[in-house]
Amino acid sequence: MSEVLLFAGTTEGRELSAHLAKENISHTVCVATQYGEIALGEHPLAKVRRGRMNREEIRAFITGGDFLAVVDATHPYAEEVTRNIKAAMEGMALPYLRLKRDRFSRDGGEEGENIVWFETNEACAAALADTEGNILLTTGSRELPGYCVSGKLKSRLYVRVLPSMESLSLCMEQGIQGKQIIAMQGPFTEQMNEAMLRQYEIAVLVTKESGTAGGFLEKLTAAKRAGVTTFVIGRPEEEQGDSFDEVCRKLGSICGRTGKGRDLQITLAGVGMGSEAGMTGEVRAAIEEADILLGAARLTAPYKPVVEKRPYYLAGQVIPYLEEIQETGRSCGSGEVVVLFSGDSGFYSGCRNLYGALAEEISCGRIRGTLRVLPGISSVAALAARIGESYQDAAVYSMHGQKVRNLAGKIRRNRKTFLLTSGVRDVNCLGMLLEQAGMEECKVTVGYQLSLEGEQILCLSPSACRKRREEGLYICLVDNPNAASAQAAHGMSDSAFLREQVPMTKEEVREVSICKLRLRRDAVVYDIGSGTGSVAVEMAGLSDEIQVYALERNREAAALIRRNREKFGLENIEVVETEAPEGMAGLPVATHAFIGGGGGKLEEILEKLYEINPAMRVVLNAVSLETISQVREIFSDDRIEHEEMVQVQVSRTEKLGNHHLMRAENPVWICAFDFRGQ
Repeated sequence: MSEVLLFAGTTEGRELSAHLAKENISHTVCVATQYGEIALGEHPLAKVRRGRMNREEIRAFITGGDFLAVVDATHPYAEEVTRNIKAAMEGMALPYLRLKRDRFSRDGGEEGENIVWFETNEACAAALADTEGNILLTTGSRELPGYCVSGKLKSRLYVRVLPSMESLSLCMEQGIQGKQIIAMQGPFTEQMNEAMLRQYEIAVLVTKESGTAGGFLEKLTAAKRAGVTTFVIGRPEEEQGDSFDEVCRKLGSICGRTGKGRDLQITLAGVGMGSEAGMTGEVRAAIEEADILLGAARLTAPYKPVVEKRPYYLAGQVIPYLEEIQETGRSCGSGEVVVLFSGDSGFYSGCRNLYGALAEEISCGRIRGTLRVLPGISSVAALAARIGESYQDAAVYSMHGQKVRNLAGKIRRNRKTFLLTSGVRDVNCLGMLLEQAGMEECKVTVGYQLSLEGEQILCLSPSACRKRREEGLYICLVDNPNAASAQAAHGMSDSAFLREQVPMTKEEVREVSICKLRLRRDAVVYDIGSGTGSVAVEMAGLSDEIQVYALERNREAAALIRRNREKFGLENIEVVETEAPEGMAGLPVATHAFIGGGGGKLEEILEKLYEINPAMRVVLNAVSLETISQVREIFSDDRIEHEEMVQVQVSRTEKLGNHHLMRAENPVWICAFDFRGQ
């Protein structure tokens, strides 16, 4: 039986094999290693030939089979393999297809002082000798010898290779120690790459220009975010080749699979506020030309496409439907598919998720076609225009199907806040929120049924919002005449907090401690022995994305933390009335921890923190000599690094008669460190 011969050595090669299997095309896949065979997987239509071949062996293998075409999907850096395949096929009438990986454009703004390009691995290795710090090498195990000539350079390497015996053996042959080997199979996300760069304190990332499928852009982005210099070995100039889609089409023609359905022209369109009059001419024309119309039933109801319409707008609905159309070859007219979304496609829209999923399907060849997005007019822009207001200086949030964290605080800080809603219930919740936060002076301008029959522009008080009952579409603008701008940094006075008789970390100590924590915008923090919650409040106030768990065993203190949380409108503080370390079990994994009070269980608390996250940042305050003595022992633990200790001695002026005297506070030791990792 005639079949396709595929030389695979890339992600695209494996994806092409999956595509051929889906198209019921028998094929043989040649891979170099056992790991390549395992990564390929099994399929009854795919035979695997494992092992490297020279040109004579390749020629004998081709002439000994019954092949319709040969596809070279080897890595762009595997130049010798490509030369051998071409040489072996000289004089044959068999079609040769080269699957070409997209090149990276250096005109896209990524060139700069943090990216250095090299033509060869040798030149890159020579340049590395003039750098300092750890190196993450992601060029593959076969390139390793060129980077191991110098023992000094070798000692700085962390090598990311495939988890195969061949790769591990090559590492061992070059004297790379086990702790320097990261044996993992990609693809790697930006977040995964960044985590590795930070975990191993990498100064220089070395990579090949491997293209989109090789995760090249994810490496560049992660390195930029981590402040790491990237050394790139540029891709060798290669001959003409075909994209994944072009190879699939040519193989389909060669194998007689041309009747499997036409390419699709997919448009994701924002219809605006709802009425046809408020729709852009571009979107209206796309709907009129649509063969297939998808979207929520209320959006597609007024239209009759050429072929059919379906109430699909989620990726899990749309993608299987489009794949089924192309797989069965059933009619889709000229292939024009339009998916409708309310409002503006790029503004708090489900369009974003669908676009990403469809782009992936198209790039992998599972859906054949093109993809575009047409924007609509958002209800925010429409309401602003109706009332003659700008929104360039306003905050905009969506309550549609989601909770807006710290919404009261956001409104308190902004003169103008636009809110997209799911309906009248959100308007009611907004009214209650403003009343509970003591912001009854706010004016709420409501756009009701904008562009539709029954449109109204209403000016409501918080109380009127709470009592509103008419169902429909709502967009709100909250005007806060008493808006107070947010502080640019933490630094609240002690008098700002409710205190009673509960101990509190004093202002100056609090600020230094928070600085030493080095919080990220998305940090998850345990505040252990939270007391009044002053540290928790200041940390949570830095970013709405920070989540703080205030652990406090004293019932009265826990109640006080809740009151301070409500006073400052910080929903990203969760009070956990518990004893540490027992009460930490079951909490989300923390990235940081502040220990204001250990209740005599400091060592047990630190052991539990290490168990929860062995890469955590910890700051603790010590006042007694006993605790300071414990810290000395803690700093000797080899699981701890970057340890530092600061003593803060604060004196404040106190007026006595006509004089101002300095009154000293107790000295506090601020101790900070990182867990080293597993």
